[in-house]
Amino acid sequence: MDIALWVVQGLLALVFFGAGFTKLKDSREVYAAQKPPMTSYAERMPVWLFKFVGAAEVAAAIGLILPWALDIAPVLTPLAAAGLVVVMIGAFVDHARHGETKSLPVNILLGALALFVALGRFLGWE
Repeated sequence: MDIALWVVQGLLALVFFGAGFTKLKDSREVYAAQKPPMTSYAERMPVWLFKFVGAAEVAAAIGLILPWALDIAPVLTPLAAAGLVVVMIGAFVDHARHGETKSLPVNILLGALALFVALGRFLGWE
């Protein structure tokens, strides 16, 4: 189980670091112009929220790996995963409210994977 948790943590870290870093370096307009089905929300968000979500995603990506790997405050790893569950719930609600149904499976999958890590690390599934 520990290997499965590490694999999922690594995948989530890659996805969210990439997504968060892009939100931090690009403007909302540049991000929204990329045209995958999950970028249109950027035009609806205030700039401060767009950048905050980017920073939260980068911090969570780091928190998924480093605390557990270094055994320094390892409780931060399941907390980072739980934070990503909250982010994915917010993303799901926003996309659903705006009829962006193509984005919903991605939100569900990423949220479920983050929940798996949060529960697995909180409950000591090893």
